Amino acid sequence: MPINEPLTLPCGVVLKNRICKAAMTEGLADAYNRATARHVTIYRRWAEGGAGVLLTGNVMVDRRYLERPGNVAIDGDQSSEQMQRLINFAKAATDNGAHIWAQLSHAGRQSPKIVATEPVGPSAVEVALPGGQFGTPRALAEPEIEDVIARFVHAACVAKEAGFTGVQIHSAHGYLISEFLNPLTNKRTDQWGGSLENRARLLLQTVAAVRDRVGSDFPVAVKLNSSDFQKGGFAFDECLLVVEWLNDAGIDLLEISGGNYEQPRMMGLEGMEPAFEDGLSQSTKAREAYFISYAEKISAVVKTPLMVTGGFRSREGMDAALASGAADMIGIARPLCVDTDIPAQLISGARDVAPSWEKELAIGPGILGQASKISMVKALNGFGSMAFYYQNIFRLADGLEAKRKMAFLPAFIKQQMHEAKAAKNLKGRQS
Repeated sequence: MPINEPLTLPCGVVLKNRICKAAMTEGLADAYNRATARHVTIYRRWAEGGAGVLLTGNVMVDRRYLERPGNVAIDGDQSSEQMQRLINFAKAATDNGAHIWAQLSHAGRQSPKIVATEPVGPSAVEVALPGGQFGTPRALAEPEIEDVIARFVHAACVAKEAGFTGVQIHSAHGYLISEFLNPLTNKRTDQWGGSLENRARLLLQTVAAVRDRVGSDFPVAVKLNSSDFQKGGFAFDECLLVVEWLNDAGIDLLEISGGNYEQPRMMGLEGMEPAFEDGLSQSTKAREAYFISYAEKISAVVKTPLMVTGGFRSREGMDAALASGAADMIGIARPLCVDTDIPAQLISGARDVAPSWEKELAIGPGILGQASKISMVKALNGFGSMAFYYQNIFRLADGLEAKRKMAFLPAFIKQQMHEAKAAKNLKGRQS
């Protein structure tokens, strides 16, 4: 089954092809975490680029706990201006027959100190990364967990009203719902912790509540880790059980990813400690897509369309994953930070492979050579790669063309300065 084939979702919505612009944090919101004209510009470009679905970056359900300062947030009542900004965003993103789904998220303990000196999580377990970027989280009280569910429901309803054509509930990459699933970060002894059934309660109740409010004909997707790749963390056998439970939850698409800030496998990187491979053979690392081996096993269990994101670059690899049944939808992210029309080029045959721009970064071989030995350098290497994409998202949003080469250190420093300034300028936030 080729990538240009349409896909009919369980809710009846038809997607024009099998390529999704996967979620990437944009950092384009204003000081009140509202959508801006820059969202309109870049999402129109991505819509015109040919993907069947565009997934937004983190749309936060609580402004107190942002993933980064420039997140869009849907938190509380929306003024007429805020709603109009969301309407403009959604309208631009549906050009060329694309769908636009809002990725709804709560950062949990992965909310950085520059925006949340005391983040929250299931338990008081701090992110184990060098540099002191994250504070020790406060464990949520039970009424606050119920409030989190209500916030996801509210954000989904606002997104639907604004013209977004679907929502995705972010339960991966170490953000709050993912933290509840992970026994390393969820040490609770109440109904929200302990057994997998309890740890999955926040996800399943959130999905049920959102589905109940948005109706049966509106796409609701979930992003789930195949594994956290940490010994003692959320494991693949647990993922399979959660997938079985989601089969009965009325979702329309399940996206499979993996990792978190401590073990960033979703970016093709390894953390401070070697990744725990969760029983899959070493040979799977050589395959094009990071999580395809997990998806192959999940496809035997899942009853809804399955999307795989991370590492796909070739048309051949994408078509093969679709033909094998390991995926029904292919997520592509980083290549679209440089070439916004990569989906159309792959579909038309103008290109067979989407470039991997990390290779163009001006990172010295000495740094790369030491990266496996020096933990701080490993972290900086990953952050430098992220800065390349962040800076190009800004350029595309400003109507410029992307830079195909960028020096590592200046890009990293520029990005850090931008984030610090954006955090300092945040306005109107609750304490």
